[in-house]
Amino acid sequence: MKSLKLLLRSLTVGGLVLLLLIPLMMIRGVIQDRELYRAQAEHRVSQSMAGPQQVVGPLRVVPWREERVVNAVNENGKPEVRRDVKEGYLVQMPTSLVVDGRLQPGERRIGLYTVNVYEWKAAMKADFAPLQVPAADGRSYGQPYVVVGMADVRGLVGTPSLKVDGVPRTLAAGTGAMSSRMDGIHALIGTPGASLPASRAQLEMTLAGTQSIGIAPIADSNDITMSSPWRQPLFGGRFLPNSKTLDGTGFTARWQVSSLASAAQSQLESASGKLTQPPSLGATPSEYVADDGSASAIDSAVVSLVDTVDVYTQVDRASKYGILFVVLTFVGFALFELIKRLPIHPLQYLLVGLALAVFFLLLLSLSEHIAFWQAYLVSAAACIGLQFFYLSGVLQSWLRAAGFATMLTALYGVLYLLLKSENNALLMGSLLLFGILAVIMWVTRKVDWYALGTELR
Repeated sequence: MKSLKLLLRSLTVGGLVLLLLIPLMMIRGVIQDRELYRAQAEHRVSQSMAGPQQVVGPLRVVPWREERVVNAVNENGKPEVRRDVKEGYLVQMPTSLVVDGRLQPGERRIGLYTVNVYEWKAAMKADFAPLQVPAADGRSYGQPYVVVGMADVRGLVGTPSLKVDGVPRTLAAGTGAMSSRMDGIHALIGTPGASLPASRAQLEMTLAGTQSIGIAPIADSNDITMSSPWRQPLFGGRFLPNSKTLDGTGFTARWQVSSLASAAQSQLESASGKLTQPPSLGATPSEYVADDGSASAIDSAVVSLVDTVDVYTQVDRASKYGILFVVLTFVGFALFELIKRLPIHPLQYLLVGLALAVFFLLLLSLSEHIAFWQAYLVSAAACIGLQFFYLSGVLQSWLRAAGFATMLTALYGVLYLLLKSENNALLMGSLLLFGILAVIMWVTRKVDWYALGTELR
Protein backbone atom coordinates (compact mmCIF):
# COMPACT_ATOMS: atom_id res chain seq x y z
CA MET A 1 0.00 0.00 0.00
CA LYS A 2 2.84 2.40 0.87
CA SER A 3 4.62 1.53 -2.38
CA LEU A 4 1.42 2.36 -4.25
CA LYS A 5 1.32 5.77 -2.54
CA LEU A 6 4.91 6.41 -3.63
CA LEU A 7 4.00 5.46 -7.19
CA LEU A 8 0.94 7.73 -7.18
CA ARG A 9 3.07 10.53 -5.78
CA SER A 10 5.59 10.10 -8.59
CA LEU A 11 2.84 10.01 -11.21
CA THR A 12 1.33 13.20 -9.76
CA VAL A 13 4.65 15.04 -9.98
CA GLY A 14 5.17 13.71 -13.51
CA GLY A 15 1.71 14.91 -14.46
CA LEU A 16 2.54 18.37 -13.14
CA VAL A 17 5.67 18.43 -15.28
CA LEU A 18 3.57 17.63 -18.35
CA LEU A 19 1.00 20.23 -17.31
CA LEU A 20 3.69 22.91 -17.14
CA LEU A 21 4.56 22.19 -20.77
CA ILE A 22 1.40 24.11 -21.66
CA PRO A 23 2.54 27.54 -20.38
CA LEU A 24 6.04 26.89 -21.71
CA MET A 25 4.66 26.17 -25.19
CA MET A 26 2.43 29.24 -24.96
CA ILE A 27 5.48 31.38 -24.17
CA ARG A 28 7.30 29.92 -27.18
CA GLY A 29 4.24 30.83 -29.24
CA VAL A 30 4.53 34.42 -28.01
CA ILE A 31 8.20 34.42 -29.08
CA GLN A 32 7.24 33.28 -32.57
CA ASP A 33 4.59 36.00 -32.77
CA ARG A 34 7.15 38.66 -31.85
CA GLU A 35 9.51 37.33 -34.52
CA LEU A 36 6.67 37.62 -37.03
CA TYR A 37 6.03 41.22 -35.99
CA ARG A 38 9.72 41.98 -36.42
CA ALA A 39 9.63 40.48 -39.93
CA GLN A 40 6.68 42.74 -40.70
CA ALA A 41 8.71 45.72 -39.45
CA GLU A 42 11.55 44.74 -41.79
CA HIS A 43 9.06 44.56 -44.65
CA ARG A 44 7.73 48.03 -43.84
CA VAL A 45 11.23 49.47 -43.85
CA SER A 46 11.92 47.75 -47.18
CA GLN A 47 8.73 49.22 -48.62
CA SER A 48 9.42 52.75 -47.44
CA MET A 49 13.19 52.87 -47.92
CA ALA A 50 14.84 50.13 -50.00
CA GLY A 51 14.98 46.38 -49.64
CA PRO A 52 17.89 43.96 -49.90
CA GLN A 53 20.10 45.03 -52.79
CA GLN A 54 21.79 43.19 -55.64
CA VAL A 55 24.10 44.94 -58.08
CA VAL A 56 24.73 43.60 -61.59
CA GLY A 57 27.11 45.37 -63.93
CA PRO A 58 28.33 47.50 -65.50
CA LEU A 59 27.29 45.88 -68.80
CA ARG A 60 27.31 47.09 -72.40
CA VAL A 61 24.04 46.55 -74.23
CA VAL A 62 23.20 46.97 -77.91
CA PRO A 63 19.46 46.65 -78.72
CA TRP A 64 18.42 45.28 -82.09
CA ARG A 65 15.29 44.70 -84.13
CA GLU A 66 14.63 42.34 -87.03
CA GLU A 67 11.60 42.70 -89.30
CA ARG A 68 10.76 40.48 -92.23
CA VAL A 69 7.74 40.05 -94.47
CA VAL A 70 6.81 36.39 -95.06
CA ASN A 71 4.03 34.54 -96.87
CA ALA A 72 1.97 32.36 -94.54
CA VAL A 73 -1.33 30.48 -94.31
CA ASN A 74 -3.84 31.49 -91.64
CA GLU A 75 -6.11 29.20 -89.61
CA ASN A 76 -8.72 29.12 -92.38
CA GLY A 77 -6.18 27.90 -94.90
CA LYS A 78 -6.03 31.18 -96.79
CA PRO A 79 -2.71 32.73 -97.75
CA GLU A 80 -1.74 36.01 -96.13
CA VAL A 81 1.26 38.21 -95.76
CA ARG A 82 2.64 38.44 -92.24
CA ARG A 83 5.28 40.53 -90.65
CA ASP A 84 7.82 38.55 -88.67
CA VAL A 85 9.22 40.75 -85.88
CA LYS A 86 12.02 39.83 -83.57
CA GLU A 87 13.54 42.11 -80.97
CA GLY A 88 16.39 41.57 -78.60
CA TYR A 89 19.74 42.87 -77.53
CA LEU A 90 23.39 42.03 -77.39
CA VAL A 91 24.82 42.11 -73.89
CA GLN A 92 28.56 42.26 -73.30
CA MET A 93 30.12 41.38 -69.97
CA PRO A 94 33.40 43.06 -68.95
CA THR A 95 36.69 41.23 -69.17
CA SER A 96 37.56 42.46 -65.69
CA LEU A 97 35.55 43.97 -62.86
CA VAL A 98 37.03 45.63 -59.78
CA VAL A 99 34.66 46.65 -56.98
CA ASP A 100 35.73 48.43 -53.81
CA GLY A 101 32.99 49.39 -51.37
CA ARG A 102 32.48 50.57 -47.83
CA LEU A 103 29.34 49.38 -46.06
CA GLN A 104 28.12 51.81 -43.40
CA PRO A 105 25.47 50.18 -41.17
CA GLY A 106 22.56 51.99 -39.58
CA GLU A 107 19.23 51.33 -37.89
CA ARG A 108 15.58 52.11 -38.46
CA ARG A 109 13.02 51.62 -35.71
CA ILE A 110 9.42 50.53 -36.22
CA GLY A 111 7.79 50.54 -32.81
CA LEU A 112 9.81 48.19 -30.60
CA TYR A 113 11.71 46.66 -33.47
CA THR A 114 15.09 47.65 -34.90
CA VAL A 115 15.85 46.93 -38.55
CA ASN A 116 19.41 46.88 -39.86
CA VAL A 117 19.99 49.17 -42.86
CA TYR A 118 23.12 50.39 -44.61
CA GLU A 119 24.66 52.72 -47.15
CA TRP A 120 27.18 51.20 -49.55
CA LYS A 121 29.69 53.66 -50.99
CA ALA A 122 31.23 51.90 -53.95
CA ALA A 123 33.72 52.49 -56.72
CA MET A 124 33.41 50.09 -59.69
CA LYS A 125 35.75 49.74 -62.65
CA ALA A 126 34.87 47.54 -65.66
CA ASP A 127 37.08 46.93 -68.69
CA PHE A 128 35.43 45.86 -71.96
CA ALA A 129 36.96 44.24 -75.03
CA PRO A 130 35.95 45.46 -78.52
CA LEU A 131 32.46 44.36 -79.61
CA GLN A 132 31.76 43.67 -83.27
CA VAL A 133 28.01 43.74 -83.92
CA PRO A 134 27.05 40.84 -86.25
CA ALA A 135 25.26 41.56 -89.52
CA ALA A 136 21.90 39.90 -90.15
CA ASP A 137 19.19 40.29 -92.80
CA GLY A 138 16.57 42.79 -91.76
CA ARG A 139 18.35 43.61 -88.50
CA SER A 140 18.96 47.15 -87.33
CA TYR A 141 20.87 48.15 -84.21
CA GLY A 142 19.86 50.90 -81.84
CA GLN A 143 21.82 53.18 -79.58
CA PRO A 144 24.22 51.20 -77.34
CA TYR A 145 24.39 51.99 -73.66
CA VAL A 146 26.00 51.00 -70.37
CA VAL A 147 23.69 49.36 -67.85
CA VAL A 148 24.04 48.91 -64.10
CA GLY A 149 21.31 46.74 -62.62
CA MET A 150 20.15 46.89 -59.02
CA ALA A 151 17.33 45.32 -57.06
CA ASP A 152 15.81 48.57 -55.79
CA VAL A 153 16.71 51.89 -57.43
CA ARG A 154 15.06 53.79 -54.58
CA GLY A 155 18.21 53.05 -52.64
CA LEU A 156 20.33 55.40 -54.74
CA VAL A 157 21.64 58.21 -52.57
CA GLY A 158 22.49 61.34 -54.52
CA THR A 159 23.52 61.12 -58.17
CA PRO A 160 25.90 58.36 -59.28
CA SER A 161 28.92 59.32 -61.35
CA LEU A 162 29.77 57.36 -64.51
CA LYS A 163 32.77 57.88 -66.75
CA VAL A 164 33.50 55.93 -69.93
CA ASP A 165 37.14 56.23 -70.98
CA GLY A 166 37.41 59.23 -68.66
CA VAL A 167 34.46 61.05 -70.26
CA PRO A 168 31.50 61.76 -67.91
CA ARG A 169 28.21 60.24 -69.09
CA THR A 170 24.69 61.25 -68.18
CA LEU A 171 22.81 58.52 -66.36
CA ALA A 172 19.11 57.91 -66.82
CA ALA A 173 16.60 55.67 -65.08
CA GLY A 174 15.83 52.20 -66.39
CA THR A 175 17.77 49.45 -68.15
CA GLY A 176 16.29 49.70 -71.63
CA ALA A 177 15.80 46.34 -73.32
CA MET A 178 16.73 44.58 -70.06
CA SER A 179 13.93 46.25 -68.09
CA SER A 180 11.99 43.02 -67.58
CA ARG A 181 15.05 41.38 -66.09
CA MET A 182 16.29 44.08 -63.75
CA ASP A 183 15.81 47.64 -62.60
CA GLY A 184 18.70 50.04 -62.64
CA ILE A 185 20.28 52.92 -64.50
CA HIS A 186 21.89 53.38 -67.91
CA ALA A 187 23.90 55.85 -69.97
CA LEU A 188 24.02 56.12 -73.76
CA ILE A 189 27.34 55.53 -75.52
CA GLY A 190 28.58 55.08 -79.08
CA THR A 191 26.74 55.39 -82.37
CA PRO A 192 23.69 53.36 -83.47
CA GLY A 193 24.71 50.43 -85.66
CA ALA A 194 28.45 50.87 -85.09
CA SER A 195 30.78 48.40 -83.43
CA LEU A 196 32.05 49.28 -79.97
CA PRO A 197 35.75 49.76 -79.22
CA ALA A 198 37.53 48.59 -76.10
CA SER A 199 36.70 50.88 -73.21
CA ARG A 200 36.68 51.30 -69.45
CA ALA A 201 33.62 52.26 -67.41
CA GLN A 202 34.09 53.77 -63.94
CA LEU A 203 31.11 54.17 -61.64
CA GLU A 204 30.91 55.78 -58.21
CA MET A 205 27.67 55.59 -56.28
CA THR A 206 26.09 55.35 -52.84
CA LEU A 207 23.40 52.71 -52.51
CA ALA A 208 21.15 52.25 -49.48
CA GLY A 209 19.40 49.02 -48.61
CA THR A 210 18.07 46.75 -45.90
CA GLN A 211 19.71 43.72 -44.34
CA SER A 212 21.84 42.43 -47.23
CA ILE A 213 23.69 43.34 -50.41
CA GLY A 214 24.88 41.09 -53.25
CA ILE A 215 27.41 41.73 -56.01
CA ALA A 216 27.16 39.61 -59.15
CA PRO A 217 30.58 38.53 -60.54
CA ILE A 218 29.62 39.02 -64.20
CA ALA A 219 33.12 39.67 -65.62
CA ASP A 220 35.70 37.18 -66.84
CA SER A 221 37.81 38.19 -63.85
CA ASN A 222 36.21 39.68 -60.73
CA ASP A 223 37.91 41.30 -57.76
CA ILE A 224 35.41 42.45 -55.12
CA THR A 225 36.41 44.06 -51.82
CA MET A 226 34.03 45.13 -49.09
CA SER A 227 34.69 46.59 -45.65
CA SER A 228 32.41 47.69 -42.85
CA PRO A 229 32.41 48.49 -39.12
CA TRP A 230 29.73 45.80 -38.68
CA ARG A 231 31.18 43.07 -36.50
CA GLN A 232 28.78 40.20 -37.23
CA PRO A 233 28.54 39.79 -41.01
CA LEU A 234 26.92 36.74 -42.55
CA PHE A 235 28.52 35.78 -45.86
CA GLY A 236 26.13 34.00 -48.19
CA GLY A 237 25.12 33.68 -51.80
CA ARG A 238 27.02 31.38 -54.15
CA PHE A 239 30.49 32.56 -53.15
CA LEU A 240 32.33 32.88 -49.86
CA PRO A 241 35.19 35.37 -49.50
CA ASN A 242 38.64 34.17 -50.51
CA SER A 243 40.02 36.17 -47.61
CA LYS A 244 38.47 38.04 -44.70
CA THR A 245 39.40 39.70 -41.44
CA LEU A 246 37.04 40.07 -38.48
CA ASP A 247 37.93 42.09 -35.40
CA GLY A 248 36.54 44.66 -33.02
CA THR A 249 36.62 47.35 -35.71
CA GLY A 250 34.49 45.43 -38.22
CA PHE A 251 35.30 43.26 -41.20
CA THR A 252 37.06 43.33 -44.54
CA ALA A 253 36.32 40.67 -47.15
CA ARG A 254 37.63 40.02 -50.63
CA TRP A 255 36.24 37.84 -53.39
CA GLN A 256 38.29 36.84 -56.43
CA VAL A 257 35.99 34.99 -58.81
CA SER A 258 36.65 33.79 -62.33
CA SER A 259 33.94 33.29 -64.93
CA LEU A 260 35.06 29.65 -64.98
CA ALA A 261 33.72 29.30 -61.43
CA SER A 262 30.57 31.39 -61.89
CA ALA A 263 27.38 30.89 -63.85
CA ALA A 264 26.51 34.62 -63.76
CA GLN A 265 27.41 35.22 -67.41
CA SER A 266 25.42 32.26 -68.72
CA GLN A 267 22.47 33.29 -66.53
CA LEU A 268 22.50 36.74 -68.12
CA GLU A 269 22.75 35.26 -71.61
CA SER A 270 20.17 32.53 -71.03
CA ALA A 271 17.37 34.51 -72.73
CA SER A 272 19.10 36.47 -75.46
CA GLY A 273 16.04 36.82 -77.68
CA LYS A 274 12.64 35.37 -78.54
CA LEU A 275 10.31 35.59 -81.47
CA THR A 276 7.16 37.54 -80.68
CA GLN A 277 3.73 36.47 -81.85
CA PRO A 278 3.89 37.52 -85.55
CA PRO A 279 1.12 40.02 -86.35
CA SER A 280 -0.57 40.34 -89.71
CA LEU A 281 0.83 42.84 -92.19
CA GLY A 282 -0.49 46.28 -91.43
CA ALA A 283 -1.00 45.57 -87.72
CA THR A 284 1.14 47.25 -85.10
CA PRO A 285 3.76 44.76 -83.85
CA SER A 286 3.77 44.18 -80.13
CA GLU A 287 6.73 45.50 -78.25
CA TYR A 288 9.18 42.81 -77.27
CA VAL A 289 11.63 42.74 -74.42
CA ALA A 290 14.16 40.02 -74.98
CA ASP A 291 14.19 38.14 -71.70
CA ASP A 292 11.86 37.12 -68.94
CA GLY A 293 14.39 36.30 -66.26
CA SER A 294 15.10 38.00 -62.98
CA ALA A 295 18.23 39.58 -61.57
CA SER A 296 17.65 37.71 -58.32
CA ALA A 297 18.45 34.49 -60.21
CA ILE A 298 22.03 35.63 -60.91
CA ASP A 299 24.74 34.14 -58.72
CA SER A 300 26.17 36.72 -56.33
CA ALA A 301 28.49 37.27 -53.41
CA VAL A 302 26.22 38.34 -50.56
CA VAL A 303 26.87 40.06 -47.25
CA SER A 304 24.09 40.29 -44.67
CA LEU A 305 24.09 42.60 -41.67
CA VAL A 306 22.29 40.35 -39.23
CA ASP A 307 22.59 39.57 -35.55
CA THR A 308 23.77 35.96 -35.65
CA VAL A 309 22.26 35.44 -32.17
CA ASP A 310 19.59 38.10 -31.77
CA VAL A 311 17.21 38.70 -28.87
CA TYR A 312 14.43 36.42 -30.06
CA THR A 313 16.82 33.62 -30.97
CA GLN A 314 18.37 33.75 -27.51
CA VAL A 315 15.02 33.84 -25.71
CA ASP A 316 13.76 30.96 -27.85
CA ARG A 317 16.88 28.93 -27.06
CA ALA A 318 16.46 29.75 -23.37
CA SER A 319 12.82 28.63 -23.37
CA LYS A 320 13.89 25.21 -24.64
CA TYR A 321 15.62 24.69 -21.31
CA GLY A 322 12.46 25.59 -19.39
CA ILE A 323 11.35 22.00 -18.91
CA LEU A 324 14.85 21.16 -17.64
CA PHE A 325 14.52 23.85 -14.95
CA VAL A 326 11.15 22.45 -13.91
CA VAL A 327 12.38 18.86 -13.77
CA LEU A 328 15.50 19.72 -11.76
CA THR A 329 13.50 21.80 -9.28
CA PHE A 330 10.92 19.06 -8.84
CA VAL A 331 13.67 16.50 -8.37
CA GLY A 332 15.10 18.69 -5.60
CA PHE A 333 11.67 18.93 -3.97
CA ALA A 334 11.23 15.17 -4.17
CA LEU A 335 14.58 14.58 -2.50
CA PHE A 336 13.65 16.95 0.33
CA GLU A 337 10.28 15.29 0.67
CA LEU A 338 11.69 11.78 0.88
CA ILE A 339 14.99 12.27 2.64
CA LYS A 340 13.97 15.05 5.06
CA ARG A 341 10.43 13.68 5.52
CA LEU A 342 9.14 17.08 4.41
CA PRO A 343 5.66 17.01 2.83
CA ILE A 344 5.19 19.31 -0.20
CA HIS A 345 1.72 19.68 -1.70
CA PRO A 346 1.27 19.24 -5.49
CA LEU A 347 -0.13 22.78 -5.66
CA GLN A 348 3.16 24.06 -4.24
CA TYR A 349 5.00 22.14 -6.95
CA LEU A 350 2.76 23.80 -9.53
CA LEU A 351 3.27 27.33 -8.23
CA VAL A 352 7.04 26.94 -8.22
CA GLY A 353 6.91 25.56 -11.77
CA LEU A 354 4.79 28.48 -12.94
CA ALA A 355 7.27 30.92 -11.42
CA LEU A 356 10.04 29.24 -13.40
CA ALA A 357 7.97 29.55 -16.59
CA VAL A 358 7.24 33.25 -16.00
CA PHE A 359 11.00 33.91 -16.07
CA PHE A 360 11.05 33.36 -19.84
CA LEU A 361 8.10 35.70 -20.39
CA LEU A 362 9.83 38.39 -18.32
CA LEU A 363 13.03 37.84 -20.28
CA LEU A 364 11.23 38.26 -23.60
CA SER A 365 9.35 41.42 -22.64
CA LEU A 366 12.32 43.13 -20.96
CA SER A 367 14.81 42.29 -23.71
CA GLU A 368 12.70 44.30 -26.17
CA HIS A 369 13.41 47.45 -24.14
CA ILE A 370 16.87 46.97 -22.62
CA ALA A 371 20.03 45.04 -23.43
CA PHE A 372 19.67 41.25 -23.29
CA TRP A 373 22.14 40.77 -20.44
CA GLN A 374 20.34 43.40 -18.39
CA ALA A 375 16.97 41.78 -19.10
CA TYR A 376 18.38 38.39 -18.15
CA LEU A 377 19.84 39.73 -14.90
CA VAL A 378 16.61 41.48 -13.86
CA SER A 379 14.39 38.50 -14.78
CA ALA A 380 16.63 35.98 -13.02
CA ALA A 381 16.94 38.15 -9.90
CA ALA A 382 13.14 38.64 -9.75
CA CYS A 383 12.37 34.93 -10.13
CA ILE A 384 15.11 33.78 -7.74
CA GLY A 385 13.96 36.31 -5.13
CA LEU A 386 10.35 35.18 -5.48
CA GLN A 387 11.35 31.51 -5.17
CA PHE A 388 13.51 32.23 -2.12
CA PHE A 389 10.67 34.03 -0.34
CA TYR A 390 8.10 31.37 -1.19
CA LEU A 391 10.28 28.35 -0.48
CA SER A 392 11.26 29.64 2.94
CA GLY A 393 7.70 28.82 3.95
CA VAL A 394 7.30 25.67 1.88
CA LEU A 395 10.55 24.11 3.13
CA GLN A 396 10.07 25.57 6.65
CA SER A 397 13.59 26.96 6.70
CA TRP A 398 15.33 30.06 5.39
CA LEU A 399 18.51 28.01 5.08
CA ARG A 400 16.87 25.40 2.85
CA ALA A 401 15.29 28.15 0.77
CA ALA A 402 18.71 29.78 0.40
CA GLY A 403 20.08 26.44 -0.79
CA PHE A 404 17.43 26.20 -3.48
CA ALA A 405 17.98 29.83 -4.44
CA THR A 406 21.70 29.12 -4.80
CA MET A 407 20.91 26.13 -7.00
CA LEU A 408 18.65 28.26 -9.21
CA THR A 409 21.29 30.99 -9.41
CA ALA A 410 23.81 28.44 -10.63
CA LEU A 411 21.32 27.11 -13.21
CA TYR A 412 20.53 30.60 -14.52
CA GLY A 413 24.25 31.37 -14.72
CA VAL A 414 24.99 28.22 -16.69
CA LEU A 415 22.01 28.89 -18.97
CA TYR A 416 23.35 32.37 -19.75
CA LEU A 417 26.72 30.88 -20.70
CA LEU A 418 24.90 28.40 -22.96
CA LEU A 419 23.06 31.21 -24.71
CA LYS A 420 26.22 33.23 -25.30
CA SER A 421 28.23 30.26 -26.51
CA GLU A 422 26.84 29.76 -30.00
CA ASN A 423 29.37 27.10 -31.08
CA ASN A 424 29.67 25.13 -27.83
CA ALA A 425 26.07 25.25 -26.57
CA LEU A 426 25.36 21.56 -27.24
CA LEU A 427 28.58 20.42 -25.60
CA MET A 428 28.05 22.60 -22.53
CA GLY A 429 24.41 21.50 -22.24
CA SER A 430 25.36 17.83 -22.44
CA LEU A 431 28.05 18.26 -19.77
CA LEU A 432 25.56 20.12 -17.55
CA LEU A 433 22.99 17.33 -17.75
CA PHE A 434 25.63 14.70 -17.12
CA GLY A 435 26.96 16.61 -14.12
CA ILE A 436 23.51 17.09 -12.59
CA LEU A 437 22.64 13.43 -13.06
CA ALA A 438 25.95 12.42 -11.50
CA VAL A 439 25.29 14.63 -8.44
CA ILE A 440 21.78 13.21 -7.97
CA MET A 441 23.07 9.64 -8.24
CA TRP A 442 25.89 10.39 -5.79
CA VAL A 443 23.52 11.96 -3.22
CA THR A 444 21.02 9.10 -3.44
CA ARG A 445 23.47 6.21 -3.84
CA LYS A 446 22.84 4.90 -0.30
CA VAL A 447 19.14 5.71 -0.04
CA ASP A 448 16.91 2.73 0.84
CA TRP A 449 13.99 3.53 -1.44
CA TYR A 450 11.86 0.66 -0.12
CA ALA A 451 12.24 1.95 3.42
CA LEU A 452 11.41 5.47 2.34
CA GLY A 453 8.35 4.18 0.56
CA THR A 454 6.95 2.60 3.72
CA GLU A 455 7.59 5.76 5.73
CA LEU A 456 5.96 8.11 3.22
CA ARG A 457 3.20 10.10 4.84
